[in-house]
Order: sequence, then C-alpha cells, then structure tokens
Amino acid sequence: MPTIESHLNVNTQTPPLSFPHKHITPKPQHATIAHCPFSPSLNPSHSQSKGHPNLPTMPASSSFFLLFLVFLSGSSLNVVDSLTAPSEVAALKAFKSAVKPSSIPSWSCLATWNFSAADPCSSPRRAFFTCGLSCSADSSRVTQLTLDPAGYSGTLTPLISKLSQLAILDLAENSFHGPIPPSISALSNLQILTLRSNSFSGSLPPSIASLRSLDSIDLAYNSLSGPLPKSMSSLANLKRLDLSFNKLTGSIPKLPADLLELAMKGNSLSGPLQRSSFDGLAQLEVIELSQNSLSGTLEPWLFLLPSIQQVDLANNTLTRVDVPRPPAGAGSSLVAVDLGFNRIEGNVPLNLASYPLLSSLSLRYNRLRGGIPVEFSKKQTLRRLFLDGNFLTGKPPPAFFSAATAFSGSLGYNCLQGCPASSQLCVPSQKPVAICRQAYGGKPRS
Repeated sequence: MPTIESHLNVNTQTPPLSFPHKHITPKPQHATIAHCPFSPSLNPSHSQSKGHPNLPTMPASSSFFLLFLVFLSGSSLNVVDSLTAPSEVAALKAFKSAVKPSSIPSWSCLATWNFSAADPCSSPRRAFFTCGLSCSADSSRVTQLTLDPAGYSGTLTPLISKLSQLAILDLAENSFHGPIPPSISALSNLQILTLRSNSFSGSLPPSIASLRSLDSIDLAYNSLSGPLPKSMSSLANLKRLDLSFNKLTGSIPKLPADLLELAMKGNSLSGPLQRSSFDGLAQLEVIELSQNSLSGTLEPWLFLLPSIQQVDLANNTLTRVDVPRPPAGAGSSLVAVDLGFNRIEGNVPLNLASYPLLSSLSLRYNRLRGGIPVEFSKKQTLRRLFLDGNFLTGKPPPAFFSAATAFSGSLGYNCLQGCPASSQLCVPSQKPVAICRQAYGGKPRS
C-alpha cells in the first residue's frame, strides 16, 4: 500500500505501511497404523504348542490373506479418524460452489479442490487440495483459507462461519463481490482478515466487532460504503486496520486501543478529527487519512500521540493546523508529515522544526503566508521539504542552496524573492506578481 513517502518521494527509516500476513504453520501430523495382535487361533504352531492337537490347521496362504485384511482394516480406520469435520467439508463445498466455474483457471488452487477424489485435509497432497487451505495438526479442522490471486469471481458464502477454527481468511486480489456476510462474526478464532482488492460492497457489518481475536483487517480497494461501525473499539487486539479506497462516509468512531496502523485514505470521511476517537491510542504509529473530506483544525493532541511516526492528511479540506512543541524529555518519534493540498491558512508551523526525527514535511498547495523559518534550513534530519503552491514571501534561507546540504523538495509557485532559478528547489517558478498582490491586498511583504 502506498505510504506517506509516496507523496514526498522520501525513504525514511520508518517501515512502510503494510499488513503482512502472519503465517501459522500447523505442526505435521504423522499417520499411524493401527496394530492388531495376531490371534492365537490363526497361528497353527501356537495352537499346537498350547496342546490342542484336534484343532484344524489353517493353510499358510489363508493366514496371510486374513492378516492382509486386518492390515487394511486398521489403515482404513486410521484414515477415518483424520477426515475433515463434515460441517467444514460442507462449508468448503459451499465456498467453491459460490465461485463461478468459468473464473477458476486450470492452474489455480481451487481447480485442485476435488471433493470426490480426496479429503480436504488429507496428507500428503499430491494432486488434490494442493494449495489454498491449511489444517489443524489432527487434520480435522481448517485453520487457513488463503486463495491465490487467480481472478476468482463469486460471492462469499455465509457458510464460511462453519470453519470454526479459521485463523486466516485471505481472498486478496480476486473479483469477489456482494456483501461481507454478517455470519463472519462466528469466526471467533480469526486473527487475519484480508479481502483486499476485490469488489465487495455494502456496509461493513457491525458484527465484525465481535471478532476479538483479530490482529489485522485489510479491506482496501473494494466498494464498501456507509459509516464505520461505532463498535470498532471492541476489537481489543486489532493492530492494523486498512480500509483505503472504498466509499466510506461519516466521521471516524472511537478506535481500538492497541491499534498500530490506521489507513483509510481514498474514502469520503468527513468532519474534524475528534480527540475522543484517538483517545488512549498509545501505540499508534501511522495515520493515513489522505484523500477524504476531513475539515477543521488539526489540534495539538494529534502530534502528541506517544508513538506517532507518520501523519498523512493530504488532499482534505483542513483549514488550520496547531502544532505544539514536542514534549520535553520524552521526545517524539514523528518522522514524516504530509498536509499538502488542503486549505490551511496562516504561517508555516515553526514548531515542526523542533521535532528531533522529522525528515519529511509537505505543506504544498495550501494558503500559507509569511516567510520560511530559517530553523528548517538548519535542521539536519530534514531531507525533504515541500512548500510549493502557497503565498510565501521574502527570501528563502540561503542554506537551502548550499552545495553541502543534502536536501530536496520544492519552494516553487510562491511569492518568494531571490529564489535561484538554477535551483531545482525553485521549480516551478514563482507566482505572477499580480496574483501575489491580490492575495495580500497590495504588494507582498519582502
């Protein structure tokens, strides 16, 4: 998923925003052969040694044949013991039946799901059920359903709820459509839910909040609509939430307390960011809310979240930003801030220069005025600064153009004077004087 650095072209030490899958590898289950002790009545020498001379003697060929039957009987019993639970077989059959046969390529995982030829959890898998699912150690329960991106088209059957031990459900990069069934709430052991890059529609079912074991939700690039469930905060173990590029509306409800990464860019979320929605999020590192309709003022609390590293609120309708100084002693982990393409007025927030690790800052194409604080030119950690497209005046700090400065970005299309045309920082050129005069009601301050 694109991170804040995709806007800034920056490569910081902060790991990119992503929702890795945590693979759960089941322990191998070794099949055992049921041992049946030889019956004395089937062994002639044993009968004779016990002093039964009148018992008939069985031919050796018949004895071996019966032993072979006993062996087959024991083996068959063992296979029955390892069969997938019937309710889960029915759920898997319903899952495949809900996929259009014409969308199942011959080389795909689902093409190997032949229920009449093999048991889904049978081992070893040489020809059937070769991929797409994993099972518990006793081969009776499905623990992972992870399809390949083969272009499968269909709906998600409500019977998915019968896979009671499912820990991972990953159908990413296919063409599943229709609603996410509310019955998914029955998957109490689900840890990772990834339906990314499909065509799921409808609202996010409120019942999803009952999945208390969830660690990661990735539903990006679908067509989900409506407001977010107010019960989202009930997901006590949720670390990563990615709902980017859907059609979600409304405000952001209270979020789960253990959240590390929040990504909901490319929706229609609106209103100001409320402190109550982020209250208690001591571990939150990434906020990715660009390309929405968020408005109002960014208040100081946002920059004082204890673990925050990346903030991307570009392409919204924010009008003001109130940046506090970083907390004394505790410091700050803030690395990258993108507030570009909003309607932010006022001066360049001087306090941002005080954040010790800040390396990337974009305030491009807002309505900022005044000069560029010299503190930014002295900040050694700063590698990217984008202030283009504002109404900044005066002369830019000379240190920006020093050959010894490893610095890039843009100061173009402002009302600056003395920005060297030979410097890439001054591209594009400054605004026409007439536009600057109009913005300031006369001649811009020098």
